[in-house]
Amino acid sequence: MKFEFTAPARVIFGPGTLTQAGALAVSLGRRALVVTGRHPARAQRLLALLQEHGVATESFAVSGEPTTDVVALGAAAARRFRAELVVGFGGGSPLDAAKAIAAVAANGGEPLDYMEVVGRGQPLVKPPLPLLAIPTTAGTGSEVTRNAVLTSLAHGVKASMRSVSMVPRVALVDPELTHDLPPAVTASTGMDALTQLIEPLTCNKTNPLVDALCREGIGRVARSLHRAFAEGHHAAAREDMALASLFGGFALANAGLGAVHGFSGVIGGMYRAPHGAVCAALLPHVMAANHRALQARAPESPLAARYDEVARLLTGNPAARAADGVAWVAQLAADLQIPPLATYGVQPDAIARIVEQAQKSSGMKANPIEMTTDELADILRRALG
Repeated sequence: MKFEFTAPARVIFGPGTLTQAGALAVSLGRRALVVTGRHPARAQRLLALLQEHGVATESFAVSGEPTTDVVALGAAAARRFRAELVVGFGGGSPLDAAKAIAAVAANGGEPLDYMEVVGRGQPLVKPPLPLLAIPTTAGTGSEVTRNAVLTSLAHGVKASMRSVSMVPRVALVDPELTHDLPPAVTASTGMDALTQLIEPLTCNKTNPLVDALCREGIGRVARSLHRAFAEGHHAAAREDMALASLFGGFALANAGLGAVHGFSGVIGGMYRAPHGAVCAALLPHVMAANHRALQARAPESPLAARYDEVARLLTGNPAARAADGVAWVAQLAADLQIPPLATYGVQPDAIARIVEQAQKSSGMKANPIEMTTDELADILRRALG
């Protein structure tokens, strides 16, 4: 057995830990580009903490999911400001943008020089600017991953910049920052977290360390996502979800994902659809299709039994089987008011194109079994609603 595990140099977790941001930032540099979401005012407390510790700041807002153009502008802003570090503050979009900005600012060129699939795939020669990552949602785990998902508008596709050197230097996870999330965002990001725990546990690149994180994380989502959705200020539920998101980030960075993310990158590039909601709409159908395919074509694979294990973790029933887990996830998505893919404009006549693009995606490479074109198309038809 051989595996590698990559993580930030420091992970700081717990309610109220945002107060440590100033001291952490000044250990990385004195001039910080602070990358936020579309509402920079939410970062005022963070900016005050940085300034109290003598860190000069300039803010850069990311409105929506990051594009290659946005990252190019952010990298130029970092160079103009002579930034010595980058602080990412927000959900997955600002954190991914922050990772890409830190890399491009240090290495020059443009994001497509370094992107997979649609770009030139060049390696990063220089280390990115040091990055302090502070998530304000519980879903992506981007604070501990080695990639940044960007949309290339020219190609109509989402793809990644990816390098071990892009892992943030410090991840600061304060669950209190998630207490005011609207229910819809809690639902979407929470389902993303669940997907990023189930897919690594069932993928073809898993390892014992990732398995342990996924098992622990799935149990926390099962007991707390409903409550976090219904009671936003429930501290224990928010803490569970923040920890589950963190574990999912570790898992995807050190094992892999699967068909849900193979599809979601393509769909996200073609339609204005929240990543987590797309994952939620696809997840039960991918789980069912993978289990059927494993039983039919690889019954000896130990990954088939993983779907029974997922069902037991989700339901708490020691006799649960894979179908029970699929039903549980489908019911959870319904309870959280996750819409079908057709809500975002995905139509049956787009299925062939989506499948063709998804088969090329890096997300498909770790799926537990290679899916046929017909199987992939059937997943999409079921997820349309």
